[in-house]
Amino acid sequence: MFCFNKAFTQKEIEYGSNNGQYISIYNTGIYYEEYGEGTPLMLFHGSEASIEYFRMVIPELSDHFRVIAVDAPGHGRSYHADSISDQLLCDYMSEMIDLMELDSVYLFGCSLGANLAMHLAYERPDKVKRVIGEGTILAVEGYRNEIDANEMTENIAQMERMPKWWIDKYNRLNPEKELMTKFLNDLSRMRFDGPTLTDSEVKNIKARTLIIMGDRDWAIKLEYGLELYRSIKGSEFCVIPNGAHCLCDKKPDLVNRIIIDFLTKE
Repeated sequence: MFCFNKAFTQKEIEYGSNNGQYISIYNTGIYYEEYGEGTPLMLFHGSEASIEYFRMVIPELSDHFRVIAVDAPGHGRSYHADSISDQLLCDYMSEMIDLMELDSVYLFGCSLGANLAMHLAYERPDKVKRVIGEGTILAVEGYRNEIDANEMTENIAQMERMPKWWIDKYNRLNPEKELMTKFLNDLSRMRFDGPTLTDSEVKNIKARTLIIMGDRDWAIKLEYGLELYRSIKGSEFCVIPNGAHCLCDKKPDLVNRIIIDFLTKE
């Protein structure tokens, strides 16, 4: 049985207030914030989200690691790339690691960010030592619902499915808000383009790996998470009771203890 400090759950960062800065990657301004000291821990948010998703886990994590939270291209306060794909995201974050001269890193990502973390762990075994994926989905077969790829066309206005509060926030924060519709369409197509890593590539991830899933994940089949766990040699698998697709804003205490335990144990 876990006993948590209730005072901690009331602590959270104020997104945009921690002297956030931009780094130029392939002529694109990428926004990030840093907290704490120690081994670098890069945080990658999910699709259509931002650093703000991690607001309730960063205070505790920054007591143990040098937290580097990143807004992906086109998300949050970051400028847009010409397009968006899993490979592009991986290339951008790989370049960021090199530009910041990070010698050894840990990665934690949710959903789209988890896919990025796994992809980066495969491509940069020289840098990535441990990786945690929360709600990882590397192949369309892992989705719970059938996908109609015919719906993903240039003519579908993805803005119609976005809530007003999200659109208002995006217009307030993003420096290139006029690209919102193209951005949403590009994201939708990316989801259904197929696997981000082949089965053989997944099996060759060398970083120490933890797969986290909620038992009530609305997007991903639990069996798919088990397949990933069984594919990556020496990996660990954690199922969160009564857990949804992304958990940092709903169960921050539990998520933090799982992350810290995994990243600090021998």
